[in-house]
Amino acid sequence: MKVIICGAGQVGWQIAKHLSGERNDVTVVDSNADLVRRATDTLDVQGIAGFASYPDVLERAGARDAEMIIAATHSDEVNMVTCQVAHSIFAIRRKIARLRSQSYTTAIYSDLYRREHMPIDVVISPEREVADAALRRLSAPSAFDTQSFMDNRLQLLGISLDEDCAVLHTPLKQLTDLFSTLRAIVAGVRRNGNLFTPEPNDQLFADDEIYLLAHVDDVNRTMEIFGKTVRKQERVVIIGGGNVGLAVAKALESRTERVRAKLIERHRPTAEEAADALERTIVLNGDGLSIDILNEANIGRADAVLCVTDDDKTNLLAAVRAKVAGSAMSICLVNDPSLQPLMGPLDIDAYINPRATTVSSILRHIRHGRVRGVYSIGDAEAEVIEVQVLSTSMIAGQLIRDIDFPEGALVGAVQKGDEVLKPRGSMRIEEGDVIVIFALTDDVPEVERLFQVSIDYF
Repeated sequence: MKVIICGAGQVGWQIAKHLSGERNDVTVVDSNADLVRRATDTLDVQGIAGFASYPDVLERAGARDAEMIIAATHSDEVNMVTCQVAHSIFAIRRKIARLRSQSYTTAIYSDLYRREHMPIDVVISPEREVADAALRRLSAPSAFDTQSFMDNRLQLLGISLDEDCAVLHTPLKQLTDLFSTLRAIVAGVRRNGNLFTPEPNDQLFADDEIYLLAHVDDVNRTMEIFGKTVRKQERVVIIGGGNVGLAVAKALESRTERVRAKLIERHRPTAEEAADALERTIVLNGDGLSIDILNEANIGRADAVLCVTDDDKTNLLAAVRAKVAGSAMSICLVNDPSLQPLMGPLDIDAYINPRATTVSSILRHIRHGRVRGVYSIGDAEAEVIEVQVLSTSMIAGQLIRDIDFPEGALVGAVQKGDEVLKPRGSMRIEEGDVIVIFALTDDVPEVERLFQVSIDYF
């Protein structure tokens, strides 16, 4: 498949890395020649330096033969015009645009508006994705990473193991025997910076970061088994009243269980807008780094603080100060991946990576066949893929133990009808089943081949 990716920043580069690794014909377009050079030097892609919305630039990028265009530049307007040009001049059938402005996304999320006036097939809103990620972090406060699958009946949990975890130094197959009714499986382990899929005889050690796939009804029990306390989030302080903070506050207000939320925003007009838009949330106008403002928000009794300003360093410092002042846990938004290794030393419980959430959203819409969901792990180290088994799939009718999965892939759950099951070697995979697979990035193409999926974007 020939794909044009407009924008060679962090998101564009990651998408190019994924698609080029799967032997697609990828061309990257960016006005910054240095970013284009970085992509062509490190990835198996072609590069064009120029403005993505210019017809002559898209012509040079091979738009006449392209099957898909992904507009992920830093400008909403450029992304929209790029899709319009791709549609009107080059008749590219599949157009994906990343749009940040809520004004644009509110209008374009309307199917009628998009179909008649703006030829964009899929709109990706980073701020909506980040807000959803923040809510998932709050729902599993002891996890550093979370994602839902199978219509919210299966949960991915990333947790760090402490010295007091009771199941350390125990072979995983023995854990399966000890907790035979637990619908959860260890799908991935990161040890000393290296991510791998574990074997049945592998053991877990302190400081390992593990990725679990657990039935939603067994999440609390799973967390307790792996040494994590489960506590309700009844008091939440949000630092940053922009689109992300406001979306989280609105979502917390809409929950059936009562959550007492307070929002701190430094910019007075933004704080006033947030106060007008919210009903039960207390909005404070002030600096989230100020200990006086934090005390006014009663940070010492907060179950969690969520730092989502537009400045990474402010988020980090605010999270640290809030923890020192007594907040039970801290979550912060971090755009710069080079800052993420600081989370542990700074005692920050979880972070949200907008790049990873945006990349995962785009991958959901460009995968082959009956792929229902994709989530990118870490720095594009692995993917969790939810896919429906077709009659043409190589694995249809086979027992799981007889399927020749690549070494870096592991089945995390199987849905048969309305029932989500823990996979077992004696389980037969049938047409219509939905499977969630954890796969290292290098093994994703082989996983897709096993499912015998045809390219079915339209």
